[in-house]
Amino acid sequence: FRILPCSFFLFCSVDSVEDEMEIATVRHRPEALELLEAQSKFTKKELQILYRGFKNECPSGIVNEETFKEIYSQFFPQGDSTTYAHFLFNAFDTDHNGSVSFEDFIMGLSILLRGTVQEKLNWAFNLYDINKDGYITKEEMLDIMKAIYDMMGKCTYPVLKEDAPRQHVETFFQKMDKNKDGVVTIDEFIESCQKVSNDKCELFSYFHQLAKWLSHSTTN
Repeated sequence: FRILPCSFFLFCSVDSVEDEMEIATVRHRPEALELLEAQSKFTKKELQILYRGFKNECPSGIVNEETFKEIYSQFFPQGDSTTYAHFLFNAFDTDHNGSVSFEDFIMGLSILLRGTVQEKLNWAFNLYDINKDGYITKEEMLDIMKAIYDMMGKCTYPVLKEDAPRQHVETFFQKMDKNKDGVVTIDEFIESCQKVSNDKCELFSYFHQLAKWLSHSTTN
């Protein structure tokens, strides 16, 4: 799961007068900004910085799937990130209207960076539950694993075997499918993940790096 660069910083530092003046020029609807501040775990200044970067990348104020894929592919030129970016886009597109607004982006990022363990695990489950029926099947997990390996390309060391994605899925289900019915429920998923401490859980490491990449991509 550790697929994202570790060198990204969470937020731009705002130390100079010039930076402060630049933030001050960002235009928001006050009621929308105040609502986001109340609903998310970001401060007003952080929201302004993120909004500035978001509007630079997407002047229309929304991101469609093709734009999201193009941005994401820049970080993984050695492989094909198209399929994984599709799954990730759907996780952020919570109302399933084919676009990610700034509000969608902030609420997802807030969970990934500062959410509780329960919130992060719910978000992760939603990513893996591709058809949103409340269960993770082996086929869904295999699709995600294949997408990750496709995105990594040939840069992994040691070089992964062709059947590595399927082996990963089998290991996943051995640990999480408690009643052996062939699917993983949200309760099984959360129970299994909570038994592993955060510093040892690859899932948490992955989503922390994901959040760092997403915040970096909008603040630079």
